[in-house]
Amino acid sequence: MRYVAVYSILLVIVTVIAIPAFIVQGVSDWGRQPAAAGFPVVYRGEDITIKVYVHDIKQVVAMNLEDYVKGVVAAEMPAEFEPEALKAQAVAARTYAVKHMALFGGTGSSEYPGADVTTDHNDSQAWQNETVLRNKWGQNYAKYWGKVSQAANETRGLIITYKGEPINAVFHSTSGGKTASAQEVWGFDYPYLQSVACTWDQKSPRYQDTKEITLAELEVRLGADAGILAAAQSGGSASIAGIIDYTNSGRVNKVRIGTKTLSGLEVRQKLELRSTNFSVAPAGNTLIFKTFGYGHGVGLCQYGANGQAKESRDFRQILTHYYTGTAIKNIFGS
Repeated sequence: MRYVAVYSILLVIVTVIAIPAFIVQGVSDWGRQPAAAGFPVVYRGEDITIKVYVHDIKQVVAMNLEDYVKGVVAAEMPAEFEPEALKAQAVAARTYAVKHMALFGGTGSSEYPGADVTTDHNDSQAWQNETVLRNKWGQNYAKYWGKVSQAANETRGLIITYKGEPINAVFHSTSGGKTASAQEVWGFDYPYLQSVACTWDQKSPRYQDTKEITLAELEVRLGADAGILAAAQSGGSASIAGIIDYTNSGRVNKVRIGTKTLSGLEVRQKLELRSTNFSVAPAGNTLIFKTFGYGHGVGLCQYGANGQAKESRDFRQILTHYYTGTAIKNIFGS
């Protein structure tokens, strides 16, 4: 009986102390799953902080990564777009951020030490705060912010990877029928940034544009050494310009204007064209540039994404179409 009593006492001790300790340990670790391979240990439910250089106030601001993603989606994509297109943009925006964050091994902003990213779309991704969005959306603020928030919340933690690493998830407005590869635009190759067909962006208001530029203005923009006016006087306007060759995606690679041979990118920048997918034709004392698409043309096509969403394709299908050979992973490991 004495042994029974001892065992009974021990059982009570185990019940009172050990089991509650196990329960407490179980609760504290609930949902704490290791991150995907190649990423630091990040636990579900924990806030991830990103350091953003905000140009409006010229300061580095620490903010929650998911709040940052919402501000990027709101700034970069029309809130009227389909939910699956907004989700695709949210995942691309989060991926771009993670790729540059010091926490995940990124180098951060080269121009603003201490910042992972900036709010300048020329340097990083655009981002807008509540005040700007209220002014932009007016009475639709609650509706549109709800859509953007839902897109970010329903893709929380998801990023695009290639061979287990976050990709450089660049995007643009309108492809003009076919996206460009990174190689043809920037001169370096990414296996996941290849040219792909895009037939879903034809309803974009930026799909096609025409710009007429006088020969005098051309000479100002390209320089007197281009000899544009002299060429016009000696050979007529038809001899002023001609496209030499094209890239694999059909964009202008090299073009002759006057005595200069320029890249399509140089012409786009100097003449402020919408894209390098253009034709050029003389008309009296002017040249007419007809462009297709808007932006550099690499990666996700935003209007194409919306067109795909209208055809019931989900954000995963949209993203893996534009980013060749990629997979969607969760930085929380599931």
